[in-house]
Order: sequence, then structure tokens, then C-alpha cells
Amino acid sequence: MRHFIPRLIQILSFLAILDLATARPTRTEVTNATTPAGDVKSNSDQVPDVYALTGQFDRVVVLRFKYQTDLLAGLERMVKDCKIRNAVILSGIGSVKSYHYHTVSNGAFPSKNIFVRNPDGPADIAGMNGYVIDGRFHAHISFADPDKAFGGHLEPGTTVFTFAVVTVGVFKDGMDLNRVDDQSYRWQVLMTHSRAAAV
Repeated sequence: MRHFIPRLIQILSFLAILDLATARPTRTEVTNATTPAGDVKSNSDQVPDVYALTGQFDRVVVLRFKYQTDLLAGLERMVKDCKIRNAVILSGIGSVKSYHYHTVSNGAFPSKNIFVRNPDGPADIAGMNGYVIDGRFHAHISFADPDKAFGGHLEPGTTVFTFAVVTVGVFKDGMDLNRVDDQSYRWQVLMTHSRAAAV
């Protein structure tokens, strides 16, 4: 028994060190920078519950990413290189060796986000969608590992493993997506333009 306890302590110490060395996602909650005056405003009756934009694709662009490419940085670079102003992300597949994303973490203003980062977290890209809004990416990504599916808003630090392929439908000129992800739209009257129809 005297020899068993020191050996048990050694084994438990080794397992604790191994547990610390195993990469685990870090989670950081951040309150979004908003204006208190805007946060307390109610929905305006002058703003429709939903509106529609209609347009047509000018072209479809397929982007292929290699091992160790930062996915978001690569997307942003290709938007500039391919002169993409407004577009919709149609699909995304592949795998990553690290991931970084955020999700909303509360249901009242000001909104909060949880940022999840795993620098050694392999996963499949199960899907991707979102928009290019006047040259700015608003991309959401779904991951899967052997135990679960997870994801949210794509952040820097998501690194491609085997490969990644993202397909983007580029709208013809004249499509204005500037308000699609604007949270103040609920109380600020939508600027009317010929392509938007209130529903």
C-alpha cells in the first residue's frame, strides 16, 4: 500500500498535465458597442416586419483554399481580387485544424456575444452561408466533429486543414444590401428604393 499511493499520485499528476496540454476551446463574452438610446427604442410601426430585395446574379465564383490558409482572411482577399461588392455565400465545405467563431449569448439589448476559439480543434466544415455587403463579409459557418455540430459567425483564426471550397453568388450592380444586418433597422425608417418591397 505504501508504494501504491505515491504511484497513484504520479499517475493522477500525469493525467492532470495531459488534460491541461489537450486543447480546449476558450470562451470569452463581449458586450457589443451600441448606444443606450438606441437599445431602449421600441420597434417602429413605420418599419415593415420584413422586406424583400430582388436581383440577379452576375456570376458565380468558386473559391478553393489550401492547407493552413486563414479562411476569413482568404475570403476577404478574394472579395477584393475578384471585385465582389454584394453577394450571397451559397455553400462551403472542407475541414479546419483550428476554429474561431462567435454566437449571440443573450436576448436583450445591449447584445452580447460569446467568442469561441480552439487553436488545435480539427473539424469538418458542414456548411457556410452569409453575405458580402458592400465588400464586407458577414459569414456564418457550421462545423462538425465526432461528437457534435456547432458554429456561428466566422472569425479570424479559422485555419484550413485538408482544403476548403466556398461558392459565392455575385449580384449584378444595383443590389443594395447595406441594411440587411443593421440592428437599428427595427426603429429607423427604411430608406425607400425601387428594389425593396415591404411585406
